[in-house]
Amino acid sequence: MQPIKKEEVDMDFITFVIIVLASFVVVWLVSFLVEALRPAPKTPATMPWDPSLKPAYVTVDGVKLRYLKVGAGPVLLLLHTLRTQLDLFHKVIPELARDFTVYALDYPGHGYSGIPDGSYDADFFVKYVNGFLEELDLTGVILSGVSIGASISLIIAARHNPRVVRIIPINPYDYDQGRGLARASWLGRLFVSLTAIPVVGDTVMRLRTYVIMKAVLAGGVSDPESISSALMKEMYVVGNRRGHYRGFINLLRNSSSWERARIEYRNINVPTFIIWGAKDWSRPEERRYDESLISGVQSVTLETGGHFLPLDAPNDVVRHIRSAA
Repeated sequence: MQPIKKEEVDMDFITFVIIVLASFVVVWLVSFLVEALRPAPKTPATMPWDPSLKPAYVTVDGVKLRYLKVGAGPVLLLLHTLRTQLDLFHKVIPELARDFTVYALDYPGHGYSGIPDGSYDADFFVKYVNGFLEELDLTGVILSGVSIGASISLIIAARHNPRVVRIIPINPYDYDQGRGLARASWLGRLFVSLTAIPVVGDTVMRLRTYVIMKAVLAGGVSDPESISSALMKEMYVVGNRRGHYRGFINLLRNSSSWERARIEYRNINVPTFIIWGAKDWSRPEERRYDESLISGVQSVTLETGGHFLPLDAPNDVVRHIRSAA
């Protein structure tokens, strides 16, 4: 048997590297084609879960934002999670509208709002929510958001927006450098890890499938039956809008901004009532830390709820919002 020469080993390794790189380039190019061929959804004229409700639009800093207004009473603005849209609140809006003038909006880069270039960090979202309040001249506002929506509520209150009189954050997303999504499931961990890598993350995002997105979103509820297949498909299809994935990947890559903003919570001087899900991605010590920063804070933990509490425990969310308001 002839001994293997070092030159042959080196050549085999070089050949292997070339094949791997060439394969990745092919996949990278194919990902652009896949993204270009995705069918963009038509903007619905009514809410699919209640055809009697029609969304409206307002322009904030040059970006068209979709929102819903329904009900009468004190103003309650609902703010959704990352990678979802105002439809996240479809189970609670009808009941809350009995007591409040309920507003819910799609952030930039989410749902059917415009998709501007931007950092998609905490300040980016705070700017547009503040702008929404200004454009509609809303006063005496109660902010109640989930996940990054909760964090937006906390930051806006900490910066003393005079239009806001009370906040009811639900499962704030301000821990582990903003990588809470990675705690949802093993697929969530893989997804967050890959999207952090330049070029690789963008390629993975362009090649996303419904199966992957469904598995990631399902990690937000404690009971899989809490999130309907219709809502899952709606949020997946919305992600086919041109540029939508870019906004989401920027959000993930700038997610540490949510944790950095926590230091501002010490400045909050409006009544604050935090609603936690016992099966949320946050850990007990992270929840206690948030509460330690806010003077006079009150809180409750819902034993059966996960991260998307308006889906897991809609009746409890409605009850606590009513009592806290």
